[in-house]
Amino acid sequence: MPPPAASPGTTSPASPRTNPPPFFLGIDVGGTNVKAGVVDNAGVPMSHVSFPTEAERGPEHGLQTLARAARAAMEQAGLSYHDLRAVGLATPGTMDLPAGMLLDPPNLPGWTNFPIRDRLARELQLPVTLQNDANAAAYGEFWAGRGRDADSLVLWTMGTGIGCGIIIGDLILEGAHSHGAECGHIIIEMHRGRRCDTGQYGTLEAYAGAKGLLRRCEEALDAGRASSLHEFRARHEPITPLAIAQAAEANDPLADELILETARYMAVGTVTLMHTIDPDMVLLGGAMTFGRDQTAVGRRFLAELRHEVRLRAFPVPYARTVIDFASLGGHAGFIGAAGCARLKYGRKS
Repeated sequence: MPPPAASPGTTSPASPRTNPPPFFLGIDVGGTNVKAGVVDNAGVPMSHVSFPTEAERGPEHGLQTLARAARAAMEQAGLSYHDLRAVGLATPGTMDLPAGMLLDPPNLPGWTNFPIRDRLARELQLPVTLQNDANAAAYGEFWAGRGRDADSLVLWTMGTGIGCGIIIGDLILEGAHSHGAECGHIIIEMHRGRRCDTGQYGTLEAYAGAKGLLRRCEEALDAGRASSLHEFRARHEPITPLAIAQAAEANDPLADELILETARYMAVGTVTLMHTIDPDMVLLGGAMTFGRDQTAVGRRFLAELRHEVRLRAFPVPYARTVIDFASLGGHAGFIGAAGCARLKYGRKS
């Protein structure tokens, strides 16, 4: 299992190196934090650091943050640049993967048309591979997480939006234009569908992402539905997905209904992909998994999703496809990014 996460802007003390080479460095860039860690050839993390992204300060500052995170992760692992085979970099947003360029990532404002892969390679003097963050997380689960025994998998990343990564036999589904597996934007409602932040209507993300969940909650409260969540309005406090999950744990009927409704929307997306690629496994990860199987709400969420899949899917895929929570948590991105570097730059020691 991964080591405990370091606090943002901090690192953990280095420990004696016992893992055999080769080693790979993974960097996961988020709108809030940059996470980095050294990973061995079996996918075991040897370090983990986190620094604030400060995306608003622009790509040049961001590049220095990436380099600082890389150095801190190597120091924590007791390694130097010469010990590393390659670096994997995972970022959000639209990108041109063959060119190694960020195009217009919405949660990295100003990082437009930025050749991040080659700039980081020059900064670190190491080969760098660039990957979409959801794809990298999916590969992390496939290589070293819940999907390590699968030949193919889908990973849903549930958070502010809905991300997706698809792995088929060590192949990461990138697509012809670097937009493969953008399945949070599949259309699940054709007529007067909800609008998502991309400007599309009726997408899975518009219904099942955190913003969609909160909009559905506000609409229910506006309609006069009884709920303990009215207390947040009385205190002029924002309602969050965590607050909804906690209310559901306290047996609030509306909160529970909203979470189970989210599960049903996710089931529609899941069945669509099961009928498209017929994967061994479908995993659910990200920040909005309602405590996963560690809470009663998380278990109800997963049970409802599986139930809805059973109602909608062909019998054989339903019976044979594993549907479960992901296991790597917030470490999936940097572990998977390191795994992408391993894929491209070799596995021989």
